[in-house]
Order: sequence, then C-alpha cells, then structure tokens
Amino acid sequence: MSTISERTSFPQVLLIEDNRGDAVLLERAFKRAAVEGKVTIASTAEIALEMLRHEHAFASKACPDIILLDINLPRMSGSEFLKIVKADPVLSLIPVIMMSSSEAELDIHAAYKAAANGFITKPFIPGEYDEVVKTIEDYWFKLNETPNIP
Repeated sequence: MSTISERTSFPQVLLIEDNRGDAVLLERAFKRAAVEGKVTIASTAEIALEMLRHEHAFASKACPDIILLDINLPRMSGSEFLKIVKADPVLSLIPVIMMSSSEAELDIHAAYKAAANGFITKPFIPGEYDEVVKTIEDYWFKLNETPNIP
C-alpha cells in the first residue's frame, strides 16, 4: 500500500458530472493545485462505466486513482453507479467521493450506505472549488493509503 502521491506525480481523477459548469470549475481547480491531477470528465454514469471497464473507445484508458461522483445524474444516478462499482472486485478498490449541492442528511446517509468513501458538498462560490481540491489533494493524494489497482 502507498499514497497516490507516492505512486504518481500526476494522479488520474475521474469526474462524473453532468453539469458542465461544475465540471469546468473542478477541472480548473485541479490545474491550479500543487499536485496537478489529470481530470477526465464523464457526463453520465454509463460513459464512466465504459471508461472503467475499458470498453469501446476507452480500451486504452488508464484506471483512475480516485472518482468524484455527482449524486444527481441523468438516467443512472450516482448511487446506482456506486453500487455497481463497489460490487466489482477490482473497481471497488478505487476511492469514490460523492459530491452534491445538497447537504441533506438523507443524501449523505444514502451515499455512505452505498459504500462511498467520502461525501463533499459542492461549493456555491466558484472560488471555493480550490479549497475542495486542496482538501482532496491533502487527504486522498498525500495522506490516505490506497491499494494498487491492477
């Protein structure tokens, strides 16, 4: 086991977000971060599953070090996606952080019940995305030890 930063200087982040504005704000915040992560954006859970399973055009796509997952997605919800990922013996090793504009206890409870590794409330002020990314970087990239994913 090791931290993500010990394994790579360029962490791979899969962001599953249907709101283009939120996706751009997070992507830009990662570019400004001390440990710049490579952010790949999937606008639906279905596309993200194709990426994770290396299907179709994603056959050579690298496995992400961490997944940031919006709860409210079209067609397949974030919670449904999370249950599929956590049921897979390989994909279940990837840390998944649920993100939502909601602070509702019900949403937070549902995220952890579906085996989320964390829950972050999306900022309402664009500049606060830098703080979210710094926290992710400090904990998930530098401090938390994760298994190597085959």
